Amino acid sequence: HQGVLAVVNPLIQARSVDAVLDQLEAAQSGQAALILVLDGITDPHNLGACLRVADGAGAHAVIAPKDHAVGINATVAKVASGAAETVPYLMVTNLARSLSEIKERDIWVIGTSDDAQKAIYEVDLTGPVALVLGAEGSGLRQLTRKTCDELVRIPMRGAVESLNVSVASALCLYEAVRQRS
Repeated sequence: HQGVLAVVNPLIQARSVDAVLDQLEAAQSGQAALILVLDGITDPHNLGACLRVADGAGAHAVIAPKDHAVGINATVAKVASGAAETVPYLMVTNLARSLSEIKERDIWVIGTSDDAQKAIYEVDLTGPVALVLGAEGSGLRQLTRKTCDELVRIPMRGAVESLNVSVASALCLYEAVRQRS
């Protein structure tokens, strides 16, 4: 038998929210921060699709809580089609505290909620933003919701009440991309 050895980068890079934001500031690329925050996503297929969308939209990081959220596993990596290796996925102990730290960096934290007054298309996404999406069904947890600077909704015209979180993240991230073009 012939042995095969592969040297690969770890799927989860040991970075912190501060490290990612410091790196973005140090690059001075003129790009406004674009961060996706996922609150309570437990389905690996949804996380993989969200990572793929985040990569495609050029998001700088995806942040999720350590508890009540799925981590990177084989299913996530397969669905992400390589994005699990390219987009920093940061699992934080306290999501509300991390959102507060993001706000201290002058990044506007925008949560999604079906009962928000403004639609996603009515807010300015050209500056530094963190878009916060919750799990299907339960949405954002109460403390996460309270920590957001603003809440927006995705207009729904049909019979269904909500979109899959990966579809909703694509819609929100690409609205930011559209506004920044």
